[in-house]
Amino acid sequence: MAATAIRYLRSVGAATTAGPAPVDPLPRPDLRAVADDERLPVDPAEFRRVLGHFATGVTVVTAHAPDGPAGFACQSFASLSLDPPLVTFMVARTSTTWPRIARAGAFCVNILGAEQDALCRGFAVSGADKFAGVTYGAAPATGSPLLASVPAWVDCRIQAVHTGGDHLIVVGRVEALGAADGVAPLLFHRGAFGRFNG
Repeated sequence: MAATAIRYLRSVGAATTAGPAPVDPLPRPDLRAVADDERLPVDPAEFRRVLGHFATGVTVVTAHAPDGPAGFACQSFASLSLDPPLVTFMVARTSTTWPRIARAGAFCVNILGAEQDALCRGFAVSGADKFAGVTYGAAPATGSPLLASVPAWVDCRIQAVHTGGDHLIVVGRVEALGAADGVAPLLFHRGAFGRFNG
């Protein structure tokens, strides 16, 4: 029975011994989101419309990549575990920024405040110098870019990366974090930025 379990774990790439397994953060080229014989169960436009009713916070995920600072706007960020302290975010497998962050092996989640929608828009564009005119320092544990004036930040090392359809699910182990009190969050709801009135 044990031998069968070990063979199965090896066949799916799981670790069979104790201790941390090496992380392979880069997407594998042979993986694909939908098989040739599969059909979409729902209309993509309807999927986006309905899920857009779920309001989210807005972040910028940054890293100090070998070729310079990298970052992208991300609303699919969440806490995952308290013990150990883990967070997660999702990134499209077509992202050109993600491979640079993956090679860095670490990242900082910059949680944006209510007045930082312009900063978010700057990091949402593709192919531009996203850090032009942006003030930032170094996150204390990983050295990832810590954007100036963000109300909260979470400094992480990549712990695991999983596939999830056309996205990757990135799990980060929290090394350091901080927040300022009294700053309202930037929200995203039904395709537009908003603010919390409470």
